Amino acid sequence: MTTSTRGAAKTPAVLVLEDGRIFRGRAYGAVGETFGEAVFSTGMTGYQETLTDPSYDRQIVVATAPQIGNTGWNDEDDESARIWVSGYVVRDPARVPSNWRSRRSLDDELTAQGIVGISGIDTRALTRHLRERGSMRAGVFSGEALAPEAELIERVQAQPHMKGASLYEEVATKEAYVVPAVGEKRFTVAAIDLGIKGMTPQRMAERGIEVHVLPATATVEDVYAVNPDGVFFSNGPGDPATADGPVALMTAVLERRTPLFGICFGNQILGRALGFGTYKLKYGHRGINQPVQDRTTGKVEVTAHNHGFAVDAPLDQVSDTKFGRAEVSHVCLNDNVVEGLQLLDQPAFSVQYHPEAAAGPHDAAYLFDRFTSLMSTAPMEGQRA
Repeated sequence: MTTSTRGAAKTPAVLVLEDGRIFRGRAYGAVGETFGEAVFSTGMTGYQETLTDPSYDRQIVVATAPQIGNTGWNDEDDESARIWVSGYVVRDPARVPSNWRSRRSLDDELTAQGIVGISGIDTRALTRHLRERGSMRAGVFSGEALAPEAELIERVQAQPHMKGASLYEEVATKEAYVVPAVGEKRFTVAAIDLGIKGMTPQRMAERGIEVHVLPATATVEDVYAVNPDGVFFSNGPGDPATADGPVALMTAVLERRTPLFGICFGNQILGRALGFGTYKLKYGHRGINQPVQDRTTGKVEVTAHNHGFAVDAPLDQVSDTKFGRAEVSHVCLNDNVVEGLQLLDQPAFSVQYHPEAAAGPHDAAYLFDRFTSLMSTAPMEGQRA
């Protein structure tokens, strides 16, 4: 990525897709060039949380909501220490932000962090194109980065695909840290950071959990050194087929029968540990309005999503695995994609979406309570060996 910040609002810009489709607009944020996988997010709010979600690493995010930036940028809602998207695409950026917590405009924050974006394009047409053709490699070019169309298309086509990309280590913490329990401490959890969002350990801390956030490269010895009552595997970017290390670690945790909870990338890791495959979705699920049914209760939840890969597991039968019986616990009602797994013979479960809901609905917050319930009732023998 190359960037500058001069005169962005009036600078011509283009979004180039790998299939040759080109959208013309104006620079938004930094001026320069950037590459990534073009994906769309259907959330009407929560752009700050989206932009700082490590799961969006190496992706150019298209906002389907027509106007973005109305509430500016504050100092409280970041999900990590930086913006992770590689580029941002909007139709109508707000001219003046208005919110009591706003400290600066979205445009200013994108510029300050060197995020190349584009505004003034028909994002509805772009979203329809991505729905029909699928998420694809793309580039945003503005200022001195502009060049003949054929050259820009060729440069986009030379970029790596998301399928086969191993990204979780580059977004994870390098050093372990602790999020203390709020109020009385009830449990200790080892959380494997594969791209964790800040609100996730906060939701656990609110339930009396002391969360030890460990790097993606943590070993089984690192996990059990904190004497955990449970182990958590976080969300994260890239292709789960590349995550052999986390799969091996989860396998070791399952062998010890320690209560286990995974979300998003963690769901895919559990799927692989149980012997299921994973595959890339055509255009994925991204936004805060996805309907999911909890098949254990029959309840339908409105949920927050960000995933381009899914677990390939049978929907309507119990599967035998080396860790006992497993079943699909949650399913997306839009397309029947697997949205959750659970073991029936030991305390382990996962979901594909984001129960911390930052931003988004709180329908799935009960899953953190389900995790604490597992830790309360699971037998302690062998968990901390």
